[in-house]
Formats: sequence, structure tokens, C-alpha cells
Amino acid sequence: MRHQLLDSTVRRLDRMAVERQRESRTPALAAGVAHRGDLLWSAGVGTADLADPTVPLDERTQFLIASNTKTFTAVMVLQLRDEGRLRLDDPIDDHLPGSRQPGVTIRQLLAHASGMQREPVRPEFWDTLAVPPADRFVEDWNASERVLPPHAAWHYSNLAFIALGEVVAHADGRSWAESLQARLLDPLGLTRTTLALQPPAAGLYFVPPYSDVPVDEPVLFTGILAAAGGLASTVADLATWHGFLLDPDESVLRRDTALEMREPHAARDPRSGTMQGLGLALVHREGRTWFGHTGGAPGGITGAYSDPESGLTGVVLMNNSVARTPESTAIGFAEQVAEHDAPLPEPWTPGTEAPEDLVPLTGLWFSEGSAFVFRIRGGRLEAVQQGADDDAPPAVFEPEGRDALRTVSGRERGERLLVDRRDDGSIRLLSWATYRCTREPLGFGEPAV
Repeated sequence: MRHQLLDSTVRRLDRMAVERQRESRTPALAAGVAHRGDLLWSAGVGTADLADPTVPLDERTQFLIASNTKTFTAVMVLQLRDEGRLRLDDPIDDHLPGSRQPGVTIRQLLAHASGMQREPVRPEFWDTLAVPPADRFVEDWNASERVLPPHAAWHYSNLAFIALGEVVAHADGRSWAESLQARLLDPLGLTRTTLALQPPAAGLYFVPPYSDVPVDEPVLFTGILAAAGGLASTVADLATWHGFLLDPDESVLRRDTALEMREPHAARDPRSGTMQGLGLALVHREGRTWFGHTGGAPGGITGAYSDPESGLTGVVLMNNSVARTPESTAIGFAEQVAEHDAPLPEPWTPGTEAPEDLVPLTGLWFSEGSAFVFRIRGGRLEAVQQGADDDAPPAVFEPEGRDALRTVSGRERGERLLVDRRDDGSIRLLSWATYRCTREPLGFGEPAV
């Protein structure tokens, strides 16, 4: 059943939307909060198109989402990895014909850890706004500078995602835009996410600091630049997109891959604990870690962030080139709901099977002096440290041959759990990531019988 927000929560969110629209002096602000893709609240403040006040401003009004586009490009790269078409640690030279940037890997580009320069090589780019010709991209890419050693520091790069867009196109044998449509937009029903603004759409403006008269802005991220920031979308579509990132349809993207994208790969700001995943920013605030992205382009400042634990997503779309704090604004909307009116958790439902080979592994085991509870949930073996918070994610295991399992998520992800048996077939101990787990607490020097 759809969660119905309290009137007091709606009032808080509506007030916050007006306050943020005023602070950013943005002609239009559209915002929303969703729970696992289900839009709970949305609002439009201001005027979408100053030349035509009849243009509606709501959850279906398009804005340029700029670098939120990178989350789509990143997912396509991971889809190709899962299909065996590439590996994340492959050099880009293996997947971009003519590329000569030795040692630059796909993973580095996804995590903004490659050290490649921020923008396309042409020095006049931000002066003339001339889109670099697609047929010159590889030549320009080869002339680009690696301004930092790999992994020396987080260094944001639009150029990196332009290159990743070309990797997608080459691996998929069609344009990045065609791949996007077939791989993500069509399967997920994102009909209001497009490469060109479609009505109803917000105008693109710059509001000067010493005047309150907006100036029209151009559309910038077209052509070869699109994979880094060219999409237009809506509050409703971004809510659906983040619902998918929270709980993907495995026919489109594997769940463990979605989790992998949220693993930290670089520190964006060590002081605040803000990290970088694979195509996703990770923001730690008030005990929650939000994943998502912001976008900044002429006339399009946007933010969309989700909290995996609560399943809440906050979205904000603004159409002033210098609108303020899209990250904290988007998260702030969702935090209002999380703190004051969180949706009820899903009810507990009974399982349907307890595999016979897993049952002997359940119960209390001790490792390094700590107690772990091994249990069956949904037909799979899990492990949690005794006394851990109820919402702490468990380690989850999948069978991998006789007396062997692989940790597929949670603690010690990737490591094996091996079953050591006595001559009579009973279990002597478990070996998890090579550390033994015994039924009784033992010191390191005490033998397991």
C-alpha cells in the first residue's frame, strides 16, 4: 500500500521547496521524494517557461539533468562488464579504437580516479561552447593530458565519461544514444527521459548576481558530450530511475552489480567523508549514506540521491545556471520524510524452503572471539555478528560446489566459506576468509576437535 504522508510533512516539504527556490533565485524548481520508486510528494515552485506561463510545472516537466546523465552511462558500462564484453580493469586502449592513453582503465574513469584532465582538450570549449566534432574525438582524447597520477586524488572529469560513452558505443556496436534507449529507457519505461527537451519543459536561464532579470541559456551537452551530461528528465522519471538503482530488475542489471557501484573507490572530500563509487557519489550525513549525483549545465542544476536503508529518494531540478546546493537540497527533502514520516517497513514474511545442506551450518559460531549467528533467510545462508543492529546488512552466501560457499554481499564479500568435516561427516569447523569458526569460543592456539 502506498505510504500517505502526513499533512504536517507535506507542509514542511512545501515550505522547504519555496525556501530553496527563493535562495537559488531559480525561475522554476521541481522537487520530489520517493520511496523505492513510488513518488510520495512532489511540488513545482515558480514558472517553468518565462516566455509561456501556461507551461505546467510538476513531476512531469522536463529539465536538463546534466551530469545526472553519468549514472546512466555508468550502468551501461557495468551491464557490458556483466555480459563479458569488457572488464573494469581493462585499459581503455583495448576498447576505444585508436586510443593511446596507456594505463588508463575503465574503472579509473568511472571513479574519477584516472587523473585525466577535466574537459575536452580544445581550449576554446567554454568560451565558444562549440561542441567538439565526434569524428575528432579519439584524436582529441589522445592529445588530452593526464594531470595527476592514477588514484592520486579524486579529480572530476567530464572527459572521462565522454570516453566511456564511446566505449559503450564501440562494445555495443551502435551509438551511445541507441544503447541507452534499448538498454535502459525502454525497459524501465522512462518515456520522459530524452536527449532533447520535449514539452512540457523548463526554460534554461542564468540569473545575474546584480539583476533579477533572467538571461536565456543555450543547450550545451549535445553530440559527443551527451554521455557526460546530455539528458533531460523529470522528477517522476528520476524517482523511477532511483527506484531501479535501489532494487534493480535483474533482467536489466544484477543486484550485486548495483551494490558494487555503491562501494567507495575514491575520497571526494576526506573532511566530510564524501566518497566516489562507480559513477555514483556517496554522501554520509546523519548516520545515513546517500548515493546519487548532481548535475550542472547552462540552465540546469539538479540533484538526485537515495538512501538504501530507508529506500527514500530526494530529487530537485532547477533552471538557473547558478542555483545553489543541489546535493544537500535533494538529500534534505528525503531527510524530512526519513526523520518525521518514514514509510512503514515491509512486514515479515515466512520463507518457503530451508535447504537440507544449509541447515547444519545454522546457529552460533565463534571466530576471533566474536559470536556470529548463521541463519537461513529466503532459502540462502546469512551471517550476522551477534548483537549487531537489526538493520545491519548480513553477509549472504551462495553455494559454490560441495562444502563451499561464496560470500556475495556484506561482511567479507567475495571470500569463501569452507566446511571442514570430521571422518564421520559431522562439521568440525567453518573456514570463512581463512579464519576458523567453531561452535565454542577458542583462543588462536587452542585446537578445534
